[in-house]
Amino acid sequence: MIHQRICFGGFSAGKAPLVVARGGFSGVFPDSSDFAYNLTRVLGLPNVVYWCDVQLTKDGAGICFPDLRLENGSTVDRLPGQENKHNTYLVNGASMQGWFTVDFTLDDLWNITLKQGVYSRPDKFDRLYLPILSVQDLISQQFSPPGLWLNIQHDAFFRQRNLSMRSFVISVFKSAIVDYVSSPEVNFLRSILAQKPSRTKLVFRFLGQDEVEPSINQTYGSLSRNLATIKAFASGILVPKSYIWPVDENLYLQPHTSLVLDAHAEGLEVFASDFANDVPFAYNFSYDPVAEYLSFIDNGEFSVDGVISDFAITPTEAICKLSGQSSYFIELDYDSAKHTCQDVIGPKSMFLSHRQQCVTRLRKRLISYDMSLVSAIPLVISTNGSSGDYPGCTDLAYEGAMSDGADVLGCPVQMSKDGIPFCLGSVNLIDSTTIAQSEFSNLTTSIPELGVVNGIFTFSLTWSQILSLTPAILNPYANYRLYRNPKFKNAGNYMALTEFLLLASNASSLSGVLIIVENAAYLAKNQGLSVTDAVLDVLQDAILDNVKVMIQSTNSSVLIKLKEESKYELVYKVDEDIRDADNSTIREIKKFADSVVISKASIFPNVEKYLTGRTDVVQKLQAFELKVYAEVFQNEFVSQAWDFFSDVNVEINNFVMGGGVDGIITEFPRTAVRYRRNKCYLGLSEDEIPQFMLPVYSKGLWSTMDPQDRPPAEAPKPVLTHADVVEPPLPPVVPKAAPPSDTGSGFIPSAPTPKLNGQPKVVAFNIPSYLAVVIATLAPF
Repeated sequence: MIHQRICFGGFSAGKAPLVVARGGFSGVFPDSSDFAYNLTRVLGLPNVVYWCDVQLTKDGAGICFPDLRLENGSTVDRLPGQENKHNTYLVNGASMQGWFTVDFTLDDLWNITLKQGVYSRPDKFDRLYLPILSVQDLISQQFSPPGLWLNIQHDAFFRQRNLSMRSFVISVFKSAIVDYVSSPEVNFLRSILAQKPSRTKLVFRFLGQDEVEPSINQTYGSLSRNLATIKAFASGILVPKSYIWPVDENLYLQPHTSLVLDAHAEGLEVFASDFANDVPFAYNFSYDPVAEYLSFIDNGEFSVDGVISDFAITPTEAICKLSGQSSYFIELDYDSAKHTCQDVIGPKSMFLSHRQQCVTRLRKRLISYDMSLVSAIPLVISTNGSSGDYPGCTDLAYEGAMSDGADVLGCPVQMSKDGIPFCLGSVNLIDSTTIAQSEFSNLTTSIPELGVVNGIFTFSLTWSQILSLTPAILNPYANYRLYRNPKFKNAGNYMALTEFLLLASNASSLSGVLIIVENAAYLAKNQGLSVTDAVLDVLQDAILDNVKVMIQSTNSSVLIKLKEESKYELVYKVDEDIRDADNSTIREIKKFADSVVISKASIFPNVEKYLTGRTDVVQKLQAFELKVYAEVFQNEFVSQAWDFFSDVNVEINNFVMGGGVDGIITEFPRTAVRYRRNKCYLGLSEDEIPQFMLPVYSKGLWSTMDPQDRPPAEAPKPVLTHADVVEPPLPPVVPKAAPPSDTGSGFIPSAPTPKLNGQPKVVAFNIPSYLAVVIATLAPF
C-alpha cells in the first residue's frame, strides 16, 4: 500500500468540508472531459466528488455536459450537416436558440468533441479528441470516481420533450453509487425521494434570488427564508456564494447572512457554488482564492459543508491550512495508481508520453524532485509594502505588510530635487501618483537613459512638493479590468528613508529591510545627486539594533562601492530573464554580493504562460553560497502560468518546493505568509506531504497539447556572462549646471548611454503616452 497522509485531522472525523469538482478540473481542461476528470484524480485530491451536469439525448441517454445547448462547450457548430438541428425552444418560459442535446442521439454525438467553453481559459486543448462522456462512461471502471454528484438542472424541459430524467437517474442508482443528486426543481427531487438509495443525498439547488422555481411558483429568495419546507424532500441545499457572503455594487463584502446557521438549525447541509479562481471576486480577498474559501469554512461562526469549484486544488489547500497533522489518511494502492494512468484517453498520459512513466511518476507523487531543494521557511520580502492593497511605499502599505507578517520590508530609494532620499517604486512619478492631474503636469519630459518617455521625475520636484502629491495604487492588469482595492486607491502618505527606517526599527515582527538603489550613475552625472552617499548617511544615523539591512541594485558598481564603505548584506538583481549563468560569472557576483534576485521566468521559463521546463539557475547560484530570491509574485490570476491553475498559492509552492528558492518577493505578503503556515507543508517529511502539495510537472500542459497547437517557440533566454555583470566604477557627482536659457529650440534629449549591468542595451519605449496615463489613473471609479 502507498499511504498518503492528508492533513485533515483538525476537523472532526469525516467532517472536513467536501470539495466538489465541477465537471472535473474544468478551470483548465474542457468541462466534463476525460482530461478534466483525470487531472482531478492524478493530483491526488482527497475528499473530492466529481460533478456531472446531466443532460438527456434524443434517445434518452444521459451525458455529462454543462448546458442544454452544445455549441458553447463543443464543436457541434463546426461540423457540416448540423444546420437543420439548430432549434428554438422555451426553457422555463424563456426562448432559447442553439443546438440542443435533445436533437441528437448518443451516436450522433460521437464525432462531436469538447472544447473550452470559458474563453478566458486555455484553448490549446480544443483540438484534442475529447469526446462527450455519457454518465455510464463516468461511472465506469475507467474513471471510478471517488464520489459522484449528479446535477439535474432542467427536468421540466426534458419532460416536455417526452424524456424522463427520473427514470434515467433511477437506472443509475441501480448501477453505481451516487452520493448526491441536486436540482433546482422541487417536483423532481420529490419524485425520486422514495426511490433513492439510503446513502444518496438529495440537495435542493437555489438559483438567483428573483428567479422563480417552476414547480411551486415561488422565488428562490423566498424559499431561502422558509428552509423548513425543504427538509421534507432534501437533506441539503446548494446556494450561490452570494447567498452567504453578499457583495455590494463595488465588489466589497457585506456582512454575512444567517443562511448557513439557519440551515444547520433545520438539519440541512449547506453547499456553496460559483467558485472559480479566474474571475473577479470581492476585493476583500486581494485576489487570493484561498482567502475566499477560508471565509466560508473558517470565519469563527460557521462553515459550509462543501464547495463546488472549477479549480478543486484550491479549496483543498484551504482545508489543508486549517487541519492538524493527525489521524486522517487516504490509502492509494499501486494497482489504483496504475489503473489511473492506463485510462487516460489518447496517446499521451496527462503529463507524460508513456503510461509506464505515468505509473512511476504517480508512485513518486507526480514529480521527480529533490527534497534537499526545498526551503523550509522561505523569506517573504515585500519591496513596496502591501502594494496589492494600497498605493506602494506609503505608510499604509508598509503598515499593512507588517500586519500581514512580511519578514523584510523594501524601500526603492528615489531622490528629490533637494537631495532627500525617499521610498517610491519608480523614478517616474506618473507611475505611482496623480501628478498628471496636478499643477506639475507641465514637467513632463523624456529621458532615454532611464527608459522613460513622457515622464515626470522625482528629481524634478522638491520633497515638500512630492509630499503634496496624491498617491495612486498600481494597477498592472487594468487592461483585464482587474483593479486593486479601489476604496484605497489614493490613500496613504509617502515616507522619507529616515521615516521608513524608524518605522522598521519599531516593528518587532520584521527581520530586515531591503533598500533598493538604482539609477546611481545617471543621478551622479546628470542631476548632481549621490544616492549611495545619501543612503549611507541615513543608515549611519539610524538605530537598527534588531533589523538586518540589505541593499539591492542591478548595478555591480553600486554594490562594489557599498561593500567598500559598509558591512550590509548586498543583493545583486539580474535585470533580465536568463536560462543559465557561467560559473565564472557567479564567482564575480560572489565578490560583491551575498544574494541574488532573479525573475520567475529565469526559474520556470514559459511560452504564452505555458511552462516549458525548469532551469538549474537557482541551484548553481546556491552552490556558491548565494541566497536566491525570486520576483515578483502577484495574486492576480493573469500573472501566473496556466500550469499553476490560476492560484498564486500553487505558484508559490512550485517555486519553493520545485524551484528551491530561499525567498519570494511579493506585492501581497499576506498570501505568502499564509502559504508558509500551511499545515500540509510546514514540518512534514517527504512521505507525509500530500500529493496535491507537490510541484507540478514543469512541462505538463505543454506536453499534453497537440503539437500543432503549441505556441511558437521563442528565442532561448541568454546566459548570464561576465560581461553582463562587470561595470566601470560609479562616476563622480557632477554638480548640476544652471538650466540654459530658452532659445525656442525646445528640449533635445541626450543620446542613450550604456546603463543596465554596464552593457549597451536598446531601450524599448513602451511606456504609455501621457494621455493614456491620465485615463488610467481615473479607473475604475
